[in-house]
Amino acid sequence: MGSQVVQTLRQGVWASLTGGWYHDPDQNKFNNSCHLYLWIFLLMLPLSLHLALPPTTMALSIYCSSITVFFVLIKLANYRLHLMFDEGEAVVRSSLSDLSKAQEKKSNASDSCLPPRFKALLWLLLILRFKINKFNLHFIPEKDRTAAEERPVEGGLQPSPEPSPDDLSSPNPDQAAPLLQAQQRPPSQAEKEELQSESAGGIEKTDTETIETEPVKEGIDIKGSLTGINKEQSEQERTAEKESEQDRIEEKDSEDKETADREIADEGFPSSKGSEDESEEESEGHKQASDANNNSLETPHEDQDRCKLLMSVCMCVCMCQEEDSLDDSSETSTQEKPARKIYYKLKLFPGKWINILYDRLTLLALLDRNQDVLENLVAVFMAFLVSFLGFVLLNHGCFKDFWIFQFCLVIASCHYSLLKVKKSSVQDKDAGHNQLVAYSRAAYFCIFCALIWVLEQLLRRKDLPVSSLYGVTIVCYDVLRFTYCFPITFLVGLFPQINTFTIYLLEQIDMHFFGGTAATSLISAVYSILRSLVALSLLYGFCFGALKEPWDEQHTPALFSGFCGLLVVLSYHLSRQSSDPSVLLSLIKSKIMPALVESDEEEEDDTNIKDPLPEKLQNSMKEILLSDIIVCSVAYILTFAITASTVFLSLKVAQLVFLLYALAGTVGFVTHYLIPQLRKHHPWLWISHPVLKTKEYYQFEPREDAVLMWFERLYVGLLCFEKYVVYPAIVLSALTNDGFALSHRKKLGIHCDVLLTTVAGLKLLRSSFCNPSFQFLTLLFTLIFFHFDCPRASESFLLDFFIMSIVFHKMRELLLKLHFILVYIAPWQIAWGSAFHAFAQPFAVPHSAMLLLQTLLTTVFYTPLAPFLGSAIFISSYPRPIKFWERNYNTKRIDNSNSRLVSQVDKETGCDDNNLNSIFYEYLTRSLQHSLCGDLMLGRWGNYSAGDCFILASDYLNALVHLIEIGNGLVTFQLRGLEFRGTYCQQREVEAITEGVEEDDACCCCEPGHLPHMLSCNAAFNLRWLAWEVMATKYLLEGYSISENNAATMLQVYDLRKLLITYYLKSIIYYLVHSPKLSTWLKDATIQEALQSYTKWHHIERDPQVFSVKIDEDYVHCLQGVTRASFCNVYLEWIQHCAGKMETPVDSDEDSPLVTLSYALSVLGRRSLGTASHNMSNSLESFLYGFNTLFKGDFRIATKDEWVFTDLDLLQKVVAPAVRMSLKLHQDHFTCLEETEEASILYEAITNYRSNLVICHESDPAWRKAVLSSRDTLLTLRHMIDDGTDEYKIIMLYKRHLSFKVIKINKECVRGLWAGQQQELIFLRNRNPERGSIQNSKQALRNMVNSSCDQPLGYPMYVSPLTTSYAGTHGTLRGIGGGALSLDAIRSWLCSKWLKCSLLFFFHPCLPGSAFSKSLPVTVLQN
Repeated sequence: MGSQVVQTLRQGVWASLTGGWYHDPDQNKFNNSCHLYLWIFLLMLPLSLHLALPPTTMALSIYCSSITVFFVLIKLANYRLHLMFDEGEAVVRSSLSDLSKAQEKKSNASDSCLPPRFKALLWLLLILRFKINKFNLHFIPEKDRTAAEERPVEGGLQPSPEPSPDDLSSPNPDQAAPLLQAQQRPPSQAEKEELQSESAGGIEKTDTETIETEPVKEGIDIKGSLTGINKEQSEQERTAEKESEQDRIEEKDSEDKETADREIADEGFPSSKGSEDESEEESEGHKQASDANNNSLETPHEDQDRCKLLMSVCMCVCMCQEEDSLDDSSETSTQEKPARKIYYKLKLFPGKWINILYDRLTLLALLDRNQDVLENLVAVFMAFLVSFLGFVLLNHGCFKDFWIFQFCLVIASCHYSLLKVKKSSVQDKDAGHNQLVAYSRAAYFCIFCALIWVLEQLLRRKDLPVSSLYGVTIVCYDVLRFTYCFPITFLVGLFPQINTFTIYLLEQIDMHFFGGTAATSLISAVYSILRSLVALSLLYGFCFGALKEPWDEQHTPALFSGFCGLLVVLSYHLSRQSSDPSVLLSLIKSKIMPALVESDEEEEDDTNIKDPLPEKLQNSMKEILLSDIIVCSVAYILTFAITASTVFLSLKVAQLVFLLYALAGTVGFVTHYLIPQLRKHHPWLWISHPVLKTKEYYQFEPREDAVLMWFERLYVGLLCFEKYVVYPAIVLSALTNDGFALSHRKKLGIHCDVLLTTVAGLKLLRSSFCNPSFQFLTLLFTLIFFHFDCPRASESFLLDFFIMSIVFHKMRELLLKLHFILVYIAPWQIAWGSAFHAFAQPFAVPHSAMLLLQTLLTTVFYTPLAPFLGSAIFISSYPRPIKFWERNYNTKRIDNSNSRLVSQVDKETGCDDNNLNSIFYEYLTRSLQHSLCGDLMLGRWGNYSAGDCFILASDYLNALVHLIEIGNGLVTFQLRGLEFRGTYCQQREVEAITEGVEEDDACCCCEPGHLPHMLSCNAAFNLRWLAWEVMATKYLLEGYSISENNAATMLQVYDLRKLLITYYLKSIIYYLVHSPKLSTWLKDATIQEALQSYTKWHHIERDPQVFSVKIDEDYVHCLQGVTRASFCNVYLEWIQHCAGKMETPVDSDEDSPLVTLSYALSVLGRRSLGTASHNMSNSLESFLYGFNTLFKGDFRIATKDEWVFTDLDLLQKVVAPAVRMSLKLHQDHFTCLEETEEASILYEAITNYRSNLVICHESDPAWRKAVLSSRDTLLTLRHMIDDGTDEYKIIMLYKRHLSFKVIKINKECVRGLWAGQQQELIFLRNRNPERGSIQNSKQALRNMVNSSCDQPLGYPMYVSPLTTSYAGTHGTLRGIGGGALSLDAIRSWLCSKWLKCSLLFFFHPCLPGSAFSKSLPVTVLQN
């Protein structure tokens, strides 16, 4: 616990204050030191420049240019290093030789790290070696030298030769480094003994061995050096050969080749050119030595003896000094081998590079990675912008004294966040690094500093018309104080990620000012605001032209009528479009580039997993567009005609205007209050049952679609009348009257008046078309406040209605927040999940005023109010859009199409219940996509608005449905499926929402009972103190009912296993006979040759691990096996029956090839089962394991049965489906015994199952396709491994109508709990699976809501993608309104009505019931 607190303080609190810098004990000293000095530099640079230099442009230029250059260099180095890791070549070297390797090619000071006496001995050794080389070369016979010169040079084509003694002691400085490497490596015990023996006795060794050990690759070891000293003759010959080779290389090779070869040699990496490099360097050193010592007069024997003595002394000194020269991090045991390190090539210039000893993980810990050049440019630009705006404010004197240092600290934190971001923050969408956090702090700093700068420049102007607002003087320094709180605001998480803030800001502007819908992504938010601005600019031009000149009451300008018509048309069309442009773009793409779309569809067909949903969405969008063309044309003509007739100007009498208001209030009250209350499960939380009941209310298991009731027809009619008649009339009336007044008197100026009029009209009409559930309340509050309470504050009705719509929206949010708080902290029902909750409950009471203030602020900014650690203490979170979650998280089901083959063979693919059961929630999502919008418009879910959350609860399915976007005829939602068998807390909350309170008779502490059809006092009181409410109890959706049987119980007895094997073999015969390749297989010579042994009647299959009298019907006990005769005795009749059903007759007597192939396949099938059962078929567990292995398609073919590979369709189309069919037949055996008695009944059953039943493993992609295609019946075998249990279940799915309870949850409760989980798990790092914030709380459904969070915060079984439901896909709603309007639909309707009128006019006696009418089609008379 203590370490977790320290980690939170270090990585959470301190890193939030500093912009991401903190001391990480898990990193090395280099990274931590770099972070510290980097942060100090970023802090002291602006502070020192501001204090040392005058506030001039020069100081600003110095600071901005310094920061820009600094960031460019860091980003460039970081980018190049990551590019080196991606594309560079790795070089493996010894860790102890790296110190000398890094310097051996740079300078002659490679031995600078050695002790002085060691250096002196080393140089003495090298000088003596020069003399030996000179003398050896001087005494080489002339003929030997000539032969060596004539030897061809092949160093670049052959492997490098063994290093010679000359190589080890070369005078070339480049060749001295390997010796230093050897001296820095601790010698092994064997090397020490050998060194002592050689120095004493001078034991000679051969020089023909090929050295392949690691020290040779890294450098030359000590033993090699000492061995080379004693080889005199070979040394002389080798030296001559090297010199002659060097002469030829200098004549033939160019300088470019030499440079490239030397670069490869620098790396120390073995390659084909390594020998040539070594030869060049060595021969060059020898040549220098021979030139320098050409006049030496010493004899070779004297030189050699002297060299031997000094070499031995030097080696001994090296060994003695070795332990002192090693670092503390070197190996402690001389027996261990040095660790291997990886170097990378960093190219500086073409042909020039350096070796980098670094790795990617260490670099990522040092600096954050920018993926591409654009990100680097953005980071550099943001750094420049931060430095520029920050220093501008410093130069303007906005900060004094200590606040200068504090502001420089804020600047440093913004700069540092662009280089290195802390691991997690409150704003992170999930655990781990999030790249967008790097730009958030700098972006907010730039936004606020820019606003401060602009505001200060405006306030310094003397001609500024307004300097105070509502009596409060606007002072720049008041705004500046907010920048002081930057570290604190980021610490407590009041600022979201910059992309989340952008979505939130654009969404709020679009919703409150333009009447738009919620945004689903950043692209969606930008698209929505752009189309609203385009519509606004178009409307502004018409309105400006109409209002710039005054007009009288008897004549409305045509331009103003055109403005009104265009306003209605654009508002209607925008309300019908989703904020997500992907569906519209896909439809346009399919029309403009059909060839590309067809190629994509062909690829999907090849994979056999084509999803029908995109095509449905495109068809719905196409219907909407075609319908809008007709509706908008008619609406424009009608609106133009009505406004041009001056009808609204004649309704200036107050009584007539209030008549429209009364009509809107009455229709709204009945539609959105009275009918929904009467349809609730507990109307007004007093009545025990719904007053307006559906037909399904009394049905136990409804088998048909929900029946359309009369009150649903009334609801739809009133809703359409309200949306398309009442509110457009009110808005157009207000527009006309306000436009007439503004044409004569401009209040705020022509441009401001036109802009406000246009914005208000667009917003009111769009919001009325989208969701008018609360419009009548907004209208009522507008009239009461501006006509009775504060009539002097009224500007115009249109503007008053517009302002009140925003205020009322915030008031509803405030009431929801207060309701959530009061319900959550109610002392009589508090559910303490931990000791902290018990402490926080009384502690929160004195802070109620602060809680109320937080509630008001969070309401204004639309931010969640989250319970801290699930307690009664509430803290504000950062603003979020209605979608809430930053990323588009959705569940990906694991099956054989997206998993590795080894996981499919070695273990069950996605064998956990959550992965397998997620398909049911996916199908539920598709059902909701088909019917949700229509059901909402029919009032089956009660009143709804954007952001509402509902829970659908049934026997085993519990899903949270989040409504995100509410449009006119469309709804975008997301479904979150909870676990089937949830935790204890989840089960308690499920019981709370499913149990009834009708039987409660209590009132306080007694039980007096209750009135008929009414709830008791205690029940009514408890229902009012819940954050959720039951809206409906019999909501029908298409789904699958699940029935499961234990396979072990069904196969416990040997006779039942024998029956399964019998069905297995009969199914093999059935699929074999019905295969279209049967004739080909019977005539195949390869198969006939392989099955020659099966044609013999005396052939016996005696495998005791496969065949047994207990499970094989055709087993012959006396022969201890299965024969062709015994097989025919059992299965010949079935073979002949199946062959007799074929259209083309096939020979099926005892000696026919068909019987032979059937017999061979029966043996293969049983042997495959035995192999899969590990040859332990007598054991039930092994038998079930083997059968499950075959069921999922994993066949292990024995050597005897390899003939089946002649055509794999024998396995895939005959044996594999037979395994699955046998399971269904065995299951039906318990209910339909006659199927096993008669071949005809069994044949008919297999035929029906083959066409109507889907039998496959759940990991097969065909299973998901069958479920999403709404197949009626499915069967599978599931291997369940849970809590130590190992069971096999036979799962049967039946498609039917499932009954759900619809529970509406307070959306502020859901948002608050989600925000609390995000803060607790990510920022506070509370990983306790039994933390108090997820304990059950029946009044708020805390566990169910928190478990529905995105992973890893929650653990939902399934999270759907954002799905849009259209009203046109609802069959019942189409029956009421006739579906979408189109020219074809209008022509068909007119033709049918004309035909009906013609028949009634010309054949009047032919009415229903007459003799002539019976001869007419019934549909004609009905239509």
